[in-house]
Amino acid sequence: MTSNTDRAASDNSKMQISSPQIVRVNLSDRAYDIVIGSGTLVGAGTFAISRTRATHAVIITDKNVEARYAHPAAEQLGQAGCKVEVLVVAPGEQSKSMNAAGVLWEKLLELGTDRKSLIVAVGGGVIGDLAGFVAATYARGLPFIQIPTTLLAQVDSSVGGKVGINLASAKNMVGAFWQPRGVMIDIAALDTLPDREYRAGLAEVVKYGVIMDAEFFDYLEHHVDEINMRNHEVLTHIVTRCCRLKADVVENDEREETGLRAILNYGHTFCHGLEAATGYGELLHGEAVAIGMVCAARLAQSLGRIGASLGERQRNLLTALNLPVTVPDVDHDQLLSIMRRDKKVEHGKLRFVLPSRLGHVELVGDVEEAQVRAALVG
Repeated sequence: MTSNTDRAASDNSKMQISSPQIVRVNLSDRAYDIVIGSGTLVGAGTFAISRTRATHAVIITDKNVEARYAHPAAEQLGQAGCKVEVLVVAPGEQSKSMNAAGVLWEKLLELGTDRKSLIVAVGGGVIGDLAGFVAATYARGLPFIQIPTTLLAQVDSSVGGKVGINLASAKNMVGAFWQPRGVMIDIAALDTLPDREYRAGLAEVVKYGVIMDAEFFDYLEHHVDEINMRNHEVLTHIVTRCCRLKADVVENDEREETGLRAILNYGHTFCHGLEAATGYGELLHGEAVAIGMVCAARLAQSLGRIGASLGERQRNLLTALNLPVTVPDVDHDQLLSIMRRDKKVEHGKLRFVLPSRLGHVELVGDVEEAQVRAALVG
């Protein structure tokens, strides 16, 4: 599980930073920057050390990105004066577990990790959530940096400080609010992302347009070809806009106390149920989000909250981005049972984030089970 930094790839030094964008997340003494650009990874060491003054860094990554991104990051941290170790877990949702966290805690102890140490998450959403949770809980809290390498992590899970692990039958039920000291996003990392992973991230991108920004949704509709070709200029704009939108929400409701942050869960009540019902890993999170948004729009229409056109536009955009839009063959009774464990359930009643118009959603309670079942079919 541990590997040495002398295996770090050196070709990253040839990359050039291209006009990085900076999104500031304003949270008083826990404020931090999100740096977005192409080739930003070459500045990882300076970025991390300037924000933490750490002398020891532990990178947590998975086998899929270890050689390509974790070792170059380790090299940069070493050049900045850090002693660096790399801990590698298996890729996939199965690693977002108490067992994986326990193994990492024990490894941190073996490595002499202390309050002057830094945790660096290099990978997708699973790695960010797991590494952040380990950072939040080990020694009552260690600083950590996010270096997300998937689109889904870049636009969503790396920002906002929600970290955690899954239980066997419920997603994200054990966790914490633990803000990173900074997020470094390299758009160039998306060039090597498998097609399915890339498209899964696009579901969260579409989500931001539906819940907060109709103009951004229009932009996505008019740039489908560039998005499908992974155009860096378009992706930089997309990632920057998504990060700004999420930062706006987090700044106003960091710990989900006012209800505003719940809007980020659009489609996620259906999504989390589908992920659990199909067995974690069968559906990628973003794929389940896409299906969940289609179900949520269908539910909103049945409740008279929106007309047919919004749901059609959303479905057409998701389809153009090659995302799934139909519920897989799962037992609906089992799915409903899982959905009742959702964190938004109140007094035993399911609640859903539903649109009232493009760019605006609300948390809606007391939805009849028959209406939920009907939303699964279409």
